[in-house]
Amino acid sequence: MYHFFIKPEQADAHEVAIIGSDVNHIKNVLRMKVGEQICVNDGSHEYLCSIAQLDAEEVTAKIEQVSETTSELPSRIVLFQGLPKADKMELIIQKAVELGVYEIVPVATKRAVVKLDAKKEEKKRLRWQSIAESAAKQAGRALIPQVAPCMNFDKALRMCNGLDAALIPYEKAEGMQHARDQVRALHGKHSIGIFIGPEGGFEESEIEAARGAGAVPITLGHRILRTETAGLTMLSILMFELEED
Repeated sequence: MYHFFIKPEQADAHEVAIIGSDVNHIKNVLRMKVGEQICVNDGSHEYLCSIAQLDAEEVTAKIEQVSETTSELPSRIVLFQGLPKADKMELIIQKAVELGVYEIVPVATKRAVVKLDAKKEEKKRLRWQSIAESAAKQAGRALIPQVAPCMNFDKALRMCNGLDAALIPYEKAEGMQHARDQVRALHGKHSIGIFIGPEGGFEESEIEAARGAGAVPITLGHRILRTETAGLTMLSILMFELEED
């Protein structure tokens, strides 16, 4: 079943109103008809609906069933991702959204090879945001995770200061028991940051700066993971550990 997102004010007790680019998608891409069922989410509620009317600027759908959303993790996870090469960021965003990330922050670290052109940066971010929206629909998420503008490492650490906890995978961190203890300690935390380095990893000075901002270095095992693997591994671990029944 196709999923769509609305703001809470677009729903009342009987129907929802879908506006914006989704109207064209429903009418001209999916070629849906009156009577077909869709799933609509406003961030808190999931609505099972049937299309009632297709207008030029709006699709009206009759609410058949309402339930509380259960597709979000109890903690808001922010992925601070060091800028990777080529189009790896697109894969990272898609899979991170599927795994339950709340926000993705592209970070320019010291060893990042990629340097975003300021003139093209917003265009790139909008492309990444579109990928996040598509992945959220496919995964049945209750919300669309936001892709933040790219920021430097110092600014990312300041943002980290506002979170309840943060972890930073690092090959020189303590052993697996320490990592397990730190992950289990995240239960009950409202917001969690995950720092992932680019292909060249973090410099030791960045690790120390992250410690100073409250991020705890942990190991992910005895193997060196690629940047596109490390973040998804970390999110998979957190999804399994934090997911509620």
